[in-house]
Amino acid sequence: MVLSHLRWNRRQVLLAGVGLLAGGGLLGLALNSGARAMGSVQHPLPFDPQESLRSFERGRVIEENGRRVRVFEVEARSITLPLGGEVLFKAWTLNGRVPGPTLRAREGERIRVVFRNGDSTSHSLHFHGVHPAAMDGIEPVLKGRTTTYEFDLPRAGLYPYHCHVAPVARHVGKGLFGLLVVDPKVPRPPADELVLVMGGYDLNNDGRNELYAFNGIPDAYMHQPIRIRQNDLVRLYLLNMTELEAPLTFHLHANEFRIVDTGSEPGGGTISDVVTLGMAERRILEFRYPFPGRYMVHPHQDPIAERGCMGLFEVVPT
Repeated sequence: MVLSHLRWNRRQVLLAGVGLLAGGGLLGLALNSGARAMGSVQHPLPFDPQESLRSFERGRVIEENGRRVRVFEVEARSITLPLGGEVLFKAWTLNGRVPGPTLRAREGERIRVVFRNGDSTSHSLHFHGVHPAAMDGIEPVLKGRTTTYEFDLPRAGLYPYHCHVAPVARHVGKGLFGLLVVDPKVPRPPADELVLVMGGYDLNNDGRNELYAFNGIPDAYMHQPIRIRQNDLVRLYLLNMTELEAPLTFHLHANEFRIVDTGSEPGGGTISDVVTLGMAERRILEFRYPFPGRYMVHPHQDPIAERGCMGLFEVVPT
C-alpha cells in the first residue's frame, strides 16, 4: 500500500507556531503543502473528531421497580474510514465512529447497554469494572443479533469497553472500543471536559501500526486545533487503546496537569507534564493555560506522534 499521508515532525510544528506571530501564515502554508502532499483525493469523514471531543452519551433514564436504570443503545457496523490522503480503512465501529460513544453515568446507578451487532462479523462488548460473569461480554454476538449487558456502577471512575472476540487485538485495532465515564455522587467542579483516546491502525495486517490518532482520525487536531479558553479549568478524560505497542506517554507542552483520583474520594493527585499509559489505562487530567497561543499535545514517542497522534490546543484569550 502506498501511504500518502501528512506526517508532522517537531520542526514543522515549531514553524507552524512561529507562523502565529504573522497571523498564522506559516501554519496555513504547512497545512496547504501537507494537503498537496496527500494528493487531490479528499474523502469526507463519517464523523466529526471535534464533536467526539465533547460528546457524552447519557442514554435515557427509566424507572423499574423503584430504581433508576440508565439505558444505552450501541450498534456495531463497518464503515470506510478515510485516514488521510488516499488511505481508506475498513473500520469496525460502534455507532458509526472511532472510538465508540463516550457513555456517561453516575456512581450507584444501574446501566443497561443494548448491543446490536449490525456487522457481518461476530462482536461483543466487554466492560472493565465489577459485574457478574454473565455480563462480562466474552461471548460472541453473531451478526444481526442483539444482546443486553446490565450491571450496577458501585464506584466512580473511567472504564474502557471494547470487543472481546478473538483475535481481540484485531477487533480493537479496527475500532471497537470506547470509554464509560462514571461520575461521583458529589459532582466534580465545573470544567471544560474533553475526551482523548489514543489508538493505532495496522493497515496491512502485518502486526504493526502504520498510523496513529487521537479520537480516530490521524492529525485531526493539527488541522483543526482544540479550542479552549485562557485560564478555564480543563478536565481531560484520557484513554490509551493502542494495540501492538509498548506503553505510551502523554505530554502537554508549556504546562502541567494534575492527575486526578478517578474514584469517589475528592482531592489528591500528582502534578506532572507527562503521564505513562499502558494498553487500556486511563487518567483524568486537570489543567489551565495561563497564556494564549497554540500548544502541542502528543505521546512522547516521536515516531508515533509524527504518524498521526499529534494535536494542538488553541488557547483563546478570555
